[in-house]
Amino acid sequence: MKAIILAGGAGTRLRSIVPDLPKPMAPIAGRPFLEYLIERLVRGGVTDIILSVGHRAEVISSHFGASWGGATISYAIESEPLGTGGAVAFAAKGWTDSLVLVVNGDTYLGIDFADLVAWAASTPAAGMVLRSVEDTARYGAVLCTAGLVRRLAEKGEAGPGLINAGVYLLNPAIFSRFGLTGRFSLESDLLQPHAEALRLRAYVTDGLFIDIGVPADYLRAQIAIPAHIEGI
Repeated sequence: MKAIILAGGAGTRLRSIVPDLPKPMAPIAGRPFLEYLIERLVRGGVTDIILSVGHRAEVISSHFGASWGGATISYAIESEPLGTGGAVAFAAKGWTDSLVLVVNGDTYLGIDFADLVAWAASTPAAGMVLRSVEDTARYGAVLCTAGLVRRLAEKGEAGPGLINAGVYLLNPAIFSRFGLTGRFSLESDLLQPHAEALRLRAYVTDGLFIDIGVPADYLRAQIAIPAHIEGI
């Protein structure tokens, strides 16, 4: 399976801690975060990766080159910010695969990507990975019935539930179906208004979930991510 990693974030919330690097290159226990993410994907059977880059793209491309860790690496370089959805559409241009794995480049999710790929192959249809949490207020709840994503709620609704974990299985043709071009958000322009029509299958996990773009979680990641990998 092919994967797109959204790695164009500037990391404004991290600048007090990591002032000179694009967010996905922020060091975790002495290594760029993207190294951990790519290793997990390769271990799960991903062989072709497109890094969607923008801010300080040269830092990322000079580090990973055309191949790294067993995967072929290519780059979709944004001349101007395209939003999460526009970035995926731009990176996937020309791909004929029925499904592409899309992963946020600032989020660590402790799932078995091989199991996710096998799950995707079992019934080829768009999907979203959801994480169970004790309080959905920070992220916004995702409501499901019969294994399908039905609604993405706004942030602020408190209580236990499921949240969007930032990992998707999407058909690249899906954007033109809803008339989405140029700069747009994957979340607010596609997933939230069209959740019911998309019929996204829900893959639910309780694995480690860390958004390194938040300073407190970035500091927690220094121990939690290496510990998780050692325990695999």
